[in-house]
Amino acid sequence: MAATLVDSNVLIDVIARDPRWEEWSSEAMIEALEDGALFVNPIVYAEVSVGFPTAEECEWALNSQGIEQMPLPWPAAFLAGKAFASYRRHGGSRRSPLPDFFIGAHAAVAGLRLLTRDPKRYRTYFPTVELIAP
Repeated sequence: MAATLVDSNVLIDVIARDPRWEEWSSEAMIEALEDGALFVNPIVYAEVSVGFPTAEECEWALNSQGIEQMPLPWPAAFLAGKAFASYRRHGGSRRSPLPDFFIGAHAAVAGLRLLTRDPKRYRTYFPTVELIAP
């Protein structure tokens, strides 16, 4: 069994019924759930919560998709900082992509697969993480 951390872009596709990505994201979540548990961390939860008026509605939407909550391990925060520093040293933009580094580091430290539609940065800075991506 392989547990999977789900990136916010995949969840938003399904919840918002994105016309381009809903089918792929929904099928990928179903397949990942067949292999093990699906999780979000506080970073993903915060990104997804923007679309909901209350925490209860957000949690209901996640629970209805079979998503469980997982805290962010402290070693993942350290790894995220180091990966972000490397990104900046290599010319990364001033825009703040730090949430992606927290998500990738969490998957790396916890030994989780990562379901995302945006694999480029994860492949570069977290090469040990198994990605599920288009």
